[in-house]
Amino acid sequence: MAKKPKNSDKKSRSGGGKSAAARAEKAAPDLAAAIHEALQVTEGFDLSAVDPRATPGFTGDRAAAEQELAATAQEVSTLQERLYAESRGGGQRSLLLVVQGLDTSGKGGIMRHVVGLLDPQGVQITAFKAPTREERSHPFLWRIRRALPTPGMIGVFDRSQYEDVLIVRVHNLVPPSTWSRRYAQINAFEKSAADKGIRIVKVMLHISSAEQKERLGERLARPDKYWKFNPGDIDERQRWDDYMAAYQAVMDKTATEHAPWYVVPADRKWYARLAVQHLLLRELRAMDPQWAAADFDVAQQQDRLAAT
Repeated sequence: MAKKPKNSDKKSRSGGGKSAAARAEKAAPDLAAAIHEALQVTEGFDLSAVDPRATPGFTGDRAAAEQELAATAQEVSTLQERLYAESRGGGQRSLLLVVQGLDTSGKGGIMRHVVGLLDPQGVQITAFKAPTREERSHPFLWRIRRALPTPGMIGVFDRSQYEDVLIVRVHNLVPPSTWSRRYAQINAFEKSAADKGIRIVKVMLHISSAEQKERLGERLARPDKYWKFNPGDIDERQRWDDYMAAYQAVMDKTATEHAPWYVVPADRKWYARLAVQHLLLRELRAMDPQWAAADFDVAQQQDRLAAT
C-alpha cells in the first residue's frame, strides 16, 4: 500500500514555512467542502441549468487546479492506506466511486489522473460493457453485485447499473414497464450495500454537445486517436435530448442520502479531475479510517528484533 507521509507537519528546510503537502492539507478541506456543496444533486435539481464549462466551488485556473490535484494526492493516498489497514484489523468498510457520462465525457481521464494516483493494491476497477450472454441470463444487478468492493478497498465503476436505465431506456431495449421498475431496485440495492459498510459516491461527467463534437472531431483528425473513435458515437449524438431526459430521471429518482449524485461540469477536463478527486477526498475524510491496532505484543517483538 501507499507509504505513510513523512514530515508533512514539519517546517520545510528551504524557507522555514510549511511544506506544500501541509499547506494543501490545511487549505483543501474548504475546497473539498465547496465542491461537494456546489455539485451535489438536491431536490429540484435541473440538469439543463448546469453549465458544462463552469468550475463550481473553484476559482482558480488550469495551472492552479493541476497544482492542487498533485498537492492533495498524498492525503488521499494516506487515507486510502488507512482504509486498507483498517480492514486488516477486521474493519468492514469500503468506498465505491461510480463514474457515468456520455462518450468523450472524460471517464478515461478520471481513471488515469485521479484513480491512477491511488495505490493499485487497494483499488478494484470495473468497466461495464454491454452485458455478456451469461450476464443477460441473470437479473441486471447480478454483475454489479459481484463487482462491489471488498472491505478496505476503493471500488471504481466505469459505467454501472445506471446503463440499465440510460442506454436501455433510450434505445427501448426492454419495455418501459421493465426499466421504470429499475430505479427502485437500484435504490434498494444501493441501500443494502451502504448498510454493509460501502460508502457510495456517484458522479456524472456532464459535457456539452458542442464539446463532445469537438472531441470526436479530434479523434477523427489524429491517426493516434482513431482507435478511440466509434462510428456509433455519431449515431448516439442524434439521441442527445433523449439521453439528457434519461439522466434527469436518474437524478430525480436515485439521488439518495446513502448514495448521492454529483453532476460535474466536464467541458474543462482539468476541473472535472480536480472535482472528482476532492469528492473522493471528502468522503474519505468523513469515513476517517483508523490504523489497525497491533494484534501482538509490540515491546516483546522489539526486544526480539534487537536480539537478532
